[in-house]
Amino acid sequence: MTGGGIDVHGLRHTFSGAAGDVQALDGVDLAVPGGTFATVVGPSGCGKSTLLRILAGLLIPGAGEATIDGETVIGAPGRSAYMPQKDLLLPWRRALANATLGAEVAGISHAEARQRARALFEPFGLAGFEKAWPSQLSGGMRQRLALLRTFLLPAGALLLDEPFGALDAITRREMHRWLQDVWLADRRTVLLITHDVEEALFLSDTVSVMSPRPGKMVAHVPVPFARPREGSIVTSPDFVALKAKLLAALDAAGTG
Repeated sequence: MTGGGIDVHGLRHTFSGAAGDVQALDGVDLAVPGGTFATVVGPSGCGKSTLLRILAGLLIPGAGEATIDGETVIGAPGRSAYMPQKDLLLPWRRALANATLGAEVAGISHAEARQRARALFEPFGLAGFEKAWPSQLSGGMRQRLALLRTFLLPAGALLLDEPFGALDAITRREMHRWLQDVWLADRRTVLLITHDVEEALFLSDTVSVMSPRPGKMVAHVPVPFARPREGSIVTSPDFVALKAKLLAALDAAGTG
């Protein structure tokens, strides 16, 4: 499935609370062509997760427009597949039942959802664990199961909010190579949020940099490396040079 493009223009949002107003986004613009893998990096609290929640239709911004495949997502959940930072697996449902939950909510029949999920357990590295409880799965397996649930949703764009943030470094690198292979077979539009610059460069076609709060886009860095990418690419001179460029953009954003 090839996904629809993501387009964001002039997004602004302010959270109001007892302690006063906090401006999270200040005129965010972003374009992600359909079928590409894009990543947004930026300091903590800059509005990255707020941007994803708007694109998921879960938060209505104060101003601006956001579309997926040409249709507005403002206040319209269900037009993307959204994976929040925590896996949110239900402990009382076995792995297969957790995998099908979102698809069934989206209107896919129970039988069809189970059939589609079973076909994905092997490429997602979960074959043989269909009847396992979430508590029986490792951290990496839980994340793969949560991603499988996300991939099963009938949406052209996937929104991933730091899916590997809680994993150790070795497991993260394994997950990077695995996610690349899964995405190459799927080719939907992906927008990933991460704090890991190396992760962003390994997985993405483009990396966008957000400023500290109130967040706005301050740089868009193309990633020219051919796919599939081997793990050894992270030590190549071209990769190291692009990583330095991206870190410089982050440093410049942080200093104004």
